[in-house]
Amino acid sequence: MKALVTGATGFVGPRLLRLLDRPVVLSRDPDRARHTIGHLVDRIIRWDPLQGPPPQEAFQGVDAVLHLAGESVAAGRWTAARKAMIRDSRVIGTRNLVQGIVQAAVKPRVLVSASAVGYYGDRGEEELTEAASPASDFLAQVCVEWEREALAAERSGVRVALARTGIVLGSGSGGALAKMLLPFKLGAGGPLGNGRQWMPWIHVADLARLYLHAAETGSIVGAMNSVAPNPVRNSEFTKVLARQLHRPAFMPAPYFGLRLAFGEFAQVLFASQRVIPKVALDTGFVFQYPELAGALREILAPAA
Repeated sequence: MKALVTGATGFVGPRLLRLLDRPVVLSRDPDRARHTIGHLVDRIIRWDPLQGPPPQEAFQGVDAVLHLAGESVAAGRWTAARKAMIRDSRVIGTRNLVQGIVQAAVKPRVLVSASAVGYYGDRGEEELTEAASPASDFLAQVCVEWEREALAAERSGVRVALARTGIVLGSGSGGALAKMLLPFKLGAGGPLGNGRQWMPWIHVADLARLYLHAAETGSIVGAMNSVAPNPVRNSEFTKVLARQLHRPAFMPAPYFGLRLAFGEFAQVLFASQRVIPKVALDTGFVFQYPELAGALREILAPAA
């Protein structure tokens, strides 16, 4: 399978590239991309997602498009400008990518487009499969628009899968875990609020494999929850992480303090999302890291 990948220099991208056979990559900064991932790819083609469709040469001989590009939702306070960047990078970027697919003389068979469990909003104890309805908050509506743009490729006969991703755990900078480690290592870690909110998480290795699974499995159409099969409450997550680091975890972070620090994004940190990967399980995907303790043990062991 020949693949075209966007967002290849992000946290997940390099892991995915290692599973592919010399893919083609779209990048706003080809020089930087060549420096970081050049050894893993066939070609790197310049493309700014906000400036129009990719050049047609990008789609030549491509069977699958794996679309990971999008501004981080956790990189700063959600000012009006920041929220516009988050939305535009996903909605306009995906619209332009799909326009390029539609214009291609020979179209890829499948588009696997990133999405997020933010689609569901804060849902308490409700078990959320792919059939659950969307919420109405900012991030949920971004996800709805983002997915709608990706699904437009279906009108050209391209199968579309939507990888609704949770908290991605892995080693190295750029991931969610890197942001969590310092306070825990200092003995100042703890649950968010009462810690009862559900956290949908996934090991980065399983997420990369899920993208490939979606591309290769013709029965996967539409949403695919890209999370581990065993979500945990925030209190359990903090206990397991502290245990792996041999540190205490007893200092709860109040919503008010995090609201001052992060603004509107604090709502995402406290949201409860009991997300179940029904489509992945029903189509035979086997998770390498189905349990949190095993996932964290693998990630943190090299640094222990």
